Amino acid sequence: MTDRPGGRPRFRLGFLTHVQGRADDRGRTNFTAAYRNAQELFVVADELGFDVGWVAQHHVSLGGGGLPSPWTFLAYAAARTRRIRLATAITVLPLEDPVRLAEDVAVVDTLSGGRVEIGVGSGGSELEYAVFGRDVAHRRELTSEGLAVLRRALANEEVGAPGFTIQPAARDFTDRVWQGVFSQPGARYAAAAGSNLLLNRATYGYDEPTDEVQRPWADAYLAAWEQPRAPRIGLSRFIFPAADRRTALAQIGPDVLAAAQRFSVRGAFPAGIDTEEALRRFHSFYGHPDELIEQLRRERVLPVATDLIAQFNPAVIEQDAAIRALELIATEVAPALGWQPASTAEPQLAGA
Repeated sequence: MTDRPGGRPRFRLGFLTHVQGRADDRGRTNFTAAYRNAQELFVVADELGFDVGWVAQHHVSLGGGGLPSPWTFLAYAAARTRRIRLATAITVLPLEDPVRLAEDVAVVDTLSGGRVEIGVGSGGSELEYAVFGRDVAHRRELTSEGLAVLRRALANEEVGAPGFTIQPAARDFTDRVWQGVFSQPGARYAAAAGSNLLLNRATYGYDEPTDEVQRPWADAYLAAWEQPRAPRIGLSRFIFPAADRRTALAQIGPDVLAAAQRFSVRGAFPAGIDTEEALRRFHSFYGHPDELIEQLRRERVLPVATDLIAQFNPAVIEQDAAIRALELIATEVAPALGWQPASTAEPQLAGA
C-alpha cells in the first residue's frame, strides 16, 4: 500500500469472481443461475463502494462451469452498475485475436463511461490451447506478441493493415493494462512492458507460504519499473469473513480441499493433501473479521500493493453468504486496513 499525505494507507478494493456454479451429479452446471448470481455480486459491490470488479476467463469447466466470454459479461455488468470499474484477471491473451479483443474492450469501455481495465496472461491449460489451435509450449511468446498488438490497437495506432484503427476509438489505456505473472522474471518483464502487476491468490510448486514467494516478485517489479507514472500491484487473495472460523470452514472447506486434490493430480500440490494444508496452499484468510484483519496485517505483499482483490474461489459460496462476505469485507475488514469506499475516497486513476 502506498501512502497519502498524512501517512494514511491508500489502496483500491476489488473482488474477483470465476463465475462458477455447482455441477449436478451428471456434471451439468446451471449457467443461468451462476451468471445471474455473479451479476448480482457486481451490483452489490458497486453499492458497497468496491473500486473494481474482476472476472476470470475459463474455456474449460472448473467443475461448476466458468466464464469463456468475459467481455460480454462485463458489458451487461456495465449496464447494471454506476461507478465500479470492470476488469479481467485474466483474459487468456494467446487464445484471442488481439485486434478483436481491443475492439471488445473499447466497446465495453465506451458503454461503461471509461470504467474498463484489462488484465492479460498466458493461461496454461493444454486442452484450451489445443481447442484454439495454439501451442502451449509457446505461450509466453504468444502472450508477448499479442500484448504488443493489443497495446497498439488500444493506443489507436494502425494494426493489421495500413489505414486500419479500431472503432470506437479507445480512451487512454496507458495505466489500465495488467499482466498476471507466476515468477520473478515475469514480474520484471511486466515492468519493462509498462504493465500493472497482477499476483495470484496462490503459488504452485512451492512449499513456502505464498506471500513469502511473491514478495521478491513484487520487489523485482518495483525495482525494474522505469515508467513516469506510478507502478500498480494488484494482490489477489482468498478472503472469506464469517461469524467465526468454524462457520467459515464449513462453507469453504470441502470445495477448497476438492480443488487442492485436482491440483495434486497435476503435480502443483503434493499428493495426500488434507483440508488444513489445502487452505494453507491457497493462502486462505477466513474466520471472524477481526481475525482476518490481524492476518492481513501480517501479509508480506500487501504493504506494497495498490489493489487488494478479494475472492472466494476455489470455494463456491451460497449466494447469501457471498453477499454477506462482501458486506463484511467492505464495512469491517478493508476499512480497518485503511481503505475508504469510493463515495468518500479521492479518485485514484486518471479518468476514473
